Amino acid sequence: MTLRHTVDAVVLDIEGTTSATGFVVDVLYPYARSRFAALLSERSGDPEVARAVAQVREAIGEPEADAVRVEKALNAWLDEDRKATPLKILQGVIWSEGFARGDLVSHFYDDVIPELRAWHSSGVRLYVYSSGSVAAQRSWFTHSPEGDLTSLLSGLYDTENAGPKQEAESYRRIAGATGIEPAKLLFLSDRPGELDAARAAGWHAVGIRRPGEPYFEQGVGDHAAAGTFDEITVSRSTS
Repeated sequence: MTLRHTVDAVVLDIEGTTSATGFVVDVLYPYARSRFAALLSERSGDPEVARAVAQVREAIGEPEADAVRVEKALNAWLDEDRKATPLKILQGVIWSEGFARGDLVSHFYDDVIPELRAWHSSGVRLYVYSSGSVAAQRSWFTHSPEGDLTSLLSGLYDTENAGPKQEAESYRRIAGATGIEPAKLLFLSDRPGELDAARAAGWHAVGIRRPGEPYFEQGVGDHAAAGTFDEITVSRSTS
């Protein structure tokens, strides 16, 4: 069954939605883990790194924590798959450099990029809202298997500039930032809690259910569901 939505914009989750969670967990997480120590020792003076380190120290309640203790906290959060903002910031720094060096190429499901191009061509704006940092998102879309896709995107949102993904206020914040009324926004995600929050903010929401993804068996609650992007027809609102 094809799902049809007339909206002004589609907002995309990444893990489990546009791309395989397994790629992030099996490729990107180990890549970052192996480079935390060097980043913390060699780049501690960089404003972005210093800000994230301060956030780690605040989160663990240890304002004097050294680089070894900070790295230990980061690795523990990584083991828990905790969506901690400073972890995502530092991962983003490492991944951005890895993508730029050619060490990494991002993953997209085969059905995603053709639909993103079609939706964009029809005048529908595309945004990303992911727990991964804006820097990581930009690198992800810049270094895709089909080249740089950032021209398709109108904006990037993460837990730092929008807020937690399971809180309705975050979606209200994004709607305000884009200038698009909530009823003309469509959110695609594999996580029911995120879909619930988007709907509570007045958005349309469709759950993406891909076999092998962590939330596949759980389902998407009472939300409309699609197995692939080509099961969703998106057209531009005329009002």
